[in-house]
Amino acid sequence: MSAELPEYYFRVRENGAFAFRVDTADRARRIEMEQIAVVNIRNGEIKPNGDRELTAEDLAAIKTWMEERLAILAARDIDDIHRAADYLNQTTHWAQSKATDDQLDLVTDTLLLAMHDLRTVLVRKKADRVLKARGMA
Repeated sequence: MSAELPEYYFRVRENGAFAFRVDTADRARRIEMEQIAVVNIRNGEIKPNGDRELTAEDLAAIKTWMEERLAILAARDIDDIHRAADYLNQTTHWAQSKATDDQLDLVTDTLLLAMHDLRTVLVRKKADRVLKARGMA
């Protein structure tokens, strides 16, 4: 752990975070964390905690955290999609080389419908992008 703690801490939750100001200024070097706001990254809302008024520094730190958090989540989404493609490849190998007829009976319809749905969406989105690039949409 570094000797220098950050000025702000964000307790992540599903759609944002609780923002805290970190203070180690007391003589006992205890860490005090004072909640200053609730942050919602889905709608960009920053609600000060209680009657508190956020300083410009508080808002800047929160907005920086929001931008960084959104970038992290976007990168995770893409990574999840790459993992899904890998998993589809592994599933194909399993179906071709290891799966029993009974196992295939359990999953075939579900997989076929999910893959058909995915293919339909991907083809439509690809067509939309092609038309847009040609100036036809």
